[in-house]
Amino acid sequence: MTRPSPFGHPFLLGFDEIEQALDRVSKAANDGYPPYNIERVPRTEREPERLRITLAVAGFSRDQLDVMLEENQLIVRGRQVEDRERHYLHRGIAARQFQRAFLLADGMEVLGADLSNGLLSIDLARPEPERVVRKIAIAARD
Repeated sequence: MTRPSPFGHPFLLGFDEIEQALDRVSKAANDGYPPYNIERVPRTEREPERLRITLAVAGFSRDQLDVMLEENQLIVRGRQVEDRERHYLHRGIAARQFQRAFLLADGMEVLGADLSNGLLSIDLARPEPERVVRKIAIAARD
């Protein structure tokens, strides 16, 4: 039995991609590592309003992290290599790999990424859309 889709209403045309995106997001939301914040950074005189994603990536260096934009997904990957020469008496900080994906709305721009004190910050901006008003001509077919 299939579940009813909220996008199955006849007035909602062309929203199939939104339903697929919601399915992808719900599947990816179960992994809690690494923890992250998303904040709104207010507009200044020089910069537009931005969103900032901050991930806690303590123990990762810049060359062990990748930030990529694939179509409309922002993907952050971290790869740590175990140092075989170290002999731990206690190992509480695991060397692990991760991948965290964020689905971006159309038009979102990635402004840059910064790694400082174990926090990876990625700034995003949405350009102000132009208001488009267009008159559609009606053809007479008599």
